Amino acid sequence: MAAAVMGAGLTLPASAASTQDAAAARAGHQATRKALESVVQDGPPGGIVLAEVGHTAWTGRAGTADLATGRKPRADDRHRVGSITKTFMATVVLQLEAEGKLSLEDTVDHWLPGLVEGNGNDGSEIKLRRLLNHTSGIYSYTDDESFKRREFSTDFLRHRYETWTPRRIVRLAMTHRPTFAPGDSWSYSDTNYVIASTVIRKVTGHSYPHEIERRILRPLHLNSTSVPGNRVRVPGPSGRAYSKLTGELAGPGEHDGTVYDVTEMNTSFAGAAGEMISNNHDLNRFCRALFSGRLLKDLELKQMMTTVMIKGLPNFSYGPGLMEMTLSCGTEVWGHNGGIQGSISQTMATADGDHVLSLNFNGDWNVHEQRVVDAEFCGA
Repeated sequence: MAAAVMGAGLTLPASAASTQDAAAARAGHQATRKALESVVQDGPPGGIVLAEVGHTAWTGRAGTADLATGRKPRADDRHRVGSITKTFMATVVLQLEAEGKLSLEDTVDHWLPGLVEGNGNDGSEIKLRRLLNHTSGIYSYTDDESFKRREFSTDFLRHRYETWTPRRIVRLAMTHRPTFAPGDSWSYSDTNYVIASTVIRKVTGHSYPHEIERRILRPLHLNSTSVPGNRVRVPGPSGRAYSKLTGELAGPGEHDGTVYDVTEMNTSFAGAAGEMISNNHDLNRFCRALFSGRLLKDLELKQMMTTVMIKGLPNFSYGPGLMEMTLSCGTEVWGHNGGIQGSISQTMATADGDHVLSLNFNGDWNVHEQRVVDAEFCGA
């Protein structure tokens, strides 16, 4: 899937090429800085960006990390990364396939008989691959109206420390009929990855946080990355996370514009679909290790980069735990975005991992983070 780009004409000496690359990077970062500032001006309190081109790194910061103290964002701040968790998850599943411990062609029922059933749901018809690329048709529990009210309206303030188990999450999803028959379409479903985490436990005998720690975090020395489980705080250094607990999640007219500090929460309600904590440095390192082949063999990386086209979104497709986007300038980038109360993140890279960008905003309203991605990779 990764396209090789071959240049025509004269070959520059290494020093000249490096100088040209650095100049191009600086020009691009100026656009990125402006985009970062514009996003913060229009919405969230603060934002941080880390861009790396080759061996050159650039950090951008804007706004405020803590509205109470006025603390400014720091380059090494940790934050909740939401659905970027899915890329870590898919990496573990593909490693298990490479080891012969499972196959993406296995059905859910092969590993978890009786978990996915009722209301037209049938785990014997759903392959693990369809969980990872969101073609299973399983309803996303985060679309359930009672769940949305409980977790994304101001009701969240009363429920923020409650524990959700994977079984409770799947049971909620099973109260709904499938969105479509397996393989017939594409629909993003957080339930898919909660089920995948249960498969990991069944296959390995260990929890998915254990496997992520053992297979990814420790080998790559991602010391700022963690799977919090029931721990409610973001370990320092970190700013605060803010939400208006508003918008389509809470329903129109159900807010007064109040900004709430939502930093502390039990993210078991997101689980393997989006509970991880990291920082931009670790996310960039993870992304580069992934595309360099350090984490996956060629066959498994190719599977991860084999995507499903999505009707109505010609510039976007999805593979197991990985998004592919064609930007306005024609540049193709790979990665994932992530949103959770008070935190919007994204990690994107060129297919060779040479140019990588990670970002975070500490508010979840009116966030136009794609401006930053476009600016970094397109320079406008």
